[in-house]
Amino acid sequence: MDSWTGRRVLVAGAGVTGLSVARALVESGALVTVTDENEERLASVAGTGAECLPRLASPAEGTDLVVTSPGWRPSSPLLRAARDAGIDVIGDVELAWRLGRTAEQPPTWLVVTGTNGKSTTVSMLAEMLRAAGLQAVACGNVGFAVTDAVRAGYPVLAVELSSFQLHWSRSLAPYASVVLNVAEDHLDWHGSFDDYAAAKGRIHERTTIAVHNADDPVSRRLAGEYAPAGAGRVGFTGAVPRAGELGVDEEMLVDRAFDDTGLAHPVPGSGSGGGAPAGGELCAVSEVMPPGPHNVLNALAAAALARSYGVGRGAVRAGLLAFQPGDHRSVQVAEIGGVRFVNDSKATNPHAAAGSLPAYEHVVWIAGGQLKGASVATVDALVASNAHRLRGAVLIGADAEVIAEALARHAPDVPVNRCRSGDDGTMNAAVRAASSMARPGDVVLLAPAAASLDMFHSYAHRGEAFAEAVRALGG
Repeated sequence: MDSWTGRRVLVAGAGVTGLSVARALVESGALVTVTDENEERLASVAGTGAECLPRLASPAEGTDLVVTSPGWRPSSPLLRAARDAGIDVIGDVELAWRLGRTAEQPPTWLVVTGTNGKSTTVSMLAEMLRAAGLQAVACGNVGFAVTDAVRAGYPVLAVELSSFQLHWSRSLAPYASVVLNVAEDHLDWHGSFDDYAAAKGRIHERTTIAVHNADDPVSRRLAGEYAPAGAGRVGFTGAVPRAGELGVDEEMLVDRAFDDTGLAHPVPGSGSGGGAPAGGELCAVSEVMPPGPHNVLNALAAAALARSYGVGRGAVRAGLLAFQPGDHRSVQVAEIGGVRFVNDSKATNPHAAAGSLPAYEHVVWIAGGQLKGASVATVDALVASNAHRLRGAVLIGADAEVIAEALARHAPDVPVNRCRSGDDGTMNAAVRAASSMARPGDVVLLAPAAASLDMFHSYAHRGEAFAEAVRALGG
């Protein structure tokens, strides 16, 4: 749509995304209707100039477009009715892309998706861009709506995209894109792992430079299958990098994909040689915070995107040193009696917990919640690979029994405590139980490997309950 004036657009969902979308469309001259089952959320949209109608079952006659919030499933009756009527259904990211194309100077998009590490990576990337003197912002699924970032006129966007947002994208063409990793998650939304992975792969469909995780077979495959034939390919790895990759050599993050001026020289089919420059050191592994192999990979992915845009090695290091980890992401809450208490409530699936646990030598693990369709085999693999570091486990939430059974199979000597109550009191009990199992030098780690909505409003609410329980324990 070259002009939005007079276009009739229905916005499905009145949450943070819906509010941002409604404002952007009204400002662009569209005739906007917003619908939501929650009338309190609808009331928050009333001041935008959009019409607010609760619980619409189908779009009104004459609707030109439906813009859905990420959480609405494709099977939702309203979205099915729109498709059956031949009305295009897109998401907020696709809308932001279309709005940005009409600007005098369209913004450059550097985009990140993956099962885990997205928010950390885009925040690291934004710091690198700003350290290079660029006016850039982290946006998308990270908390600042991408439509708002486009309207604000930022020339460079570090964009976090969920699989939900990518499912509804049609023409997004970023300058550089990365799939950090892919593991079982949101299978209850997508229906299968293949559909979930395919949604992630769409991030590369029109990219100029496709960045992939050389250590993750699905990330490698998606870059090969979805990136255009002429796109550059850059890999990153936790091992010593080959030509065309970024990686780790002698406890240093190193770049062997880009030259000293920061201009991109990606090697097609990363790792194939072809005379890629040797590159140089970016920073020490010890300078990456929070610690852990998964955050080293996040830093390398952010560096690959930044370097692709011309950011120098010095600015990459400066950005990493300026980066402040987000709340509930491997944050130490306190140290009590020689035991550290670490909040990684953002570990909402087994893959995330698999990244969190290896950062510590001896762990009392607080886990459980909603596994969102993750298989027994995935939980088994998580427990088996970390059994040697577990002093004990405290289990909470709806799917605690699945984790308990995996512990019985693969860590039968690890003591297990189950907390069954359904309110914040559960977290108090869990922290007390974990503390009783820990010894000086150990870490009590909240890395649930599961979602939180069976017991808490969000992973943030769960993390706050953990922090409060730790503070209460320490007096």
